[in-house]
Amino acid sequence: MSSADKCRPQLVVPMPSTATIPKAVFWIFLVIGQVLTAQVPLPPTSASGDRCDLSGQWNLDEQPATNATGNLVFETANSLLQHWANTRYRNGHTIVPGTVPVGTILYHGAIMGPHVPTALDWVATEPDHSMLFCMGEVKSGCLHVTFVVTRPMKVLYFDGSSAALFSEGSMDTQDLMAWSEMKPEWALNEYQRIEDLCKWGQKYGLNGFVRMQMNFEMMICNFTSHMEVVSSLNLETLHLKLKNGQPTEDLNTMHSTFELMHSASWREAYPGETQVILDYSGLVSFYDTALVPSLVPRRVGLERWDHRVAGISSEDMERVKDRLIQVLEQPPVTASGIDWKTVLRLVVDRYASRLDVMQYLLNTTLDDTHILLDHAEKVQRQLRTVLTPYTVLAAVPSYTSVTSDTQNSWAVPVFRECVTSHMSSISISARGTTLTPSERLLLQALQETTREICRVATRMWASGLTAGVDPFYPANKRPDADHIRTLMDEWKKDLRGLMSWLDWSVWVKCRPACNVEEICYLPTWPIGFFPPPYDFPESQNSARSQTMENTSLPDPNKGEWKRPQPKCIRRLGPYGF
Repeated sequence: MSSADKCRPQLVVPMPSTATIPKAVFWIFLVIGQVLTAQVPLPPTSASGDRCDLSGQWNLDEQPATNATGNLVFETANSLLQHWANTRYRNGHTIVPGTVPVGTILYHGAIMGPHVPTALDWVATEPDHSMLFCMGEVKSGCLHVTFVVTRPMKVLYFDGSSAALFSEGSMDTQDLMAWSEMKPEWALNEYQRIEDLCKWGQKYGLNGFVRMQMNFEMMICNFTSHMEVVSSLNLETLHLKLKNGQPTEDLNTMHSTFELMHSASWREAYPGETQVILDYSGLVSFYDTALVPSLVPRRVGLERWDHRVAGISSEDMERVKDRLIQVLEQPPVTASGIDWKTVLRLVVDRYASRLDVMQYLLNTTLDDTHILLDHAEKVQRQLRTVLTPYTVLAAVPSYTSVTSDTQNSWAVPVFRECVTSHMSSISISARGTTLTPSERLLLQALQETTREICRVATRMWASGLTAGVDPFYPANKRPDADHIRTLMDEWKKDLRGLMSWLDWSVWVKCRPACNVEEICYLPTWPIGFFPPPYDFPESQNSARSQTMENTSLPDPNKGEWKRPQPKCIRRLGPYGF
């Protein structure tokens, strides 16, 4: 037996074979076994500080470090290529290499002309988006080109609303790659940006760059090397009527604008934009405190809305570019073979809805004692469900042995099993391989995130069991109302702190839910932005330039545009954003 195994409670309850006894007797035996093991004390902890002493690393009262970023790395990685989360937090902090597979269909709209694009231009992943740029005179119509990818395209993805053309942080990461500095005065200088990004990326075999605004788009460096034209059509224009870059109350204009946002909603949640396959083993994060230590003090005291890559030191910037070059020069295959996208998502799936329903139960105002106890028992059931796979038999104490244990140290094995179960699976999966620096960062983020979830869940569950509100182990005496209310107040504080720290966008939704004639919407650049005047770069003869010239820059310090909040908007006329 290993030293690690010796630290685990070792208890064997003899069970008869199900083949030799009636099923009803088997279940009775199981229940008796549960009751008996509830009275078995844990092995004594060592005062010598050996591995059996769990009071340090597994302290149920130890919160994450103030400057820890595991939660931020986790949620940004879990939200890649998802429209909702990257609309909510526009200032991206992650750059990831990826591939656009063969057979992917892409779209390009332009003013009617004699040629389809061959280099340095934009495509959309949905025709509802590209049609916005299909502009021209009523008589001549517009050009709409459909492409198919014929060879896998090597791309680089910038997270956040990286195609939102304003100077408050959304374009920081790509500006660093293009110019090695932020140039807020060039926020709308898209042609210089694509030219310099493609020039930089050519050295590393990049075919394009993936960004997001109203929907996902790609900056294409060469249209002839990896794509072929499926169709090139002279279409009727949408006849959009804009004022200061915003849709007017014209019904056709509002309908087209809504349908563009509607198409983005298909990619708002997991799995997001599936036409781009990201290589998580090459992920580079500006929340990586070992890689980018200069940004740590700049985030102190700031909400995530205000996090910027601006302010990075020149040394850290060079370190990021060196890491990214290493990533781009290696084969686009994960070193370990671990599917990090799924690993991260499984954690969210396992906990998000249960934490959400517990928050609902705890936020309900209750005066009736019976209903109060009912809600406490329901929360306790949810906590027990969360921890069931980790509730080792020897870790459930008798009530008399824990009433004076305010630290709930008897529950530490449950906490430990909850955390290490996630980590052990990764360790086994990666056996015999070497994790890349990106994978080690993701593993650390996974560990920090699951540790805090398991810590808070175990702490709450242990408190509920001790207080006598666990339906599985009913107390001899019903707890009084004041005791229950105190418990629920403590629970509410713990759960609020956990969910605020995790800050998962899956919890950001319209409450109450929208009706059938509505969809839930987060304010998205550039729809609805009304900023001060701005000097635009000289126009170039393209639909994109013409559209940009009519677009205003947002004031990022006002209301819902700084902190987007979900709201229901109509999906049928009359519209309104």
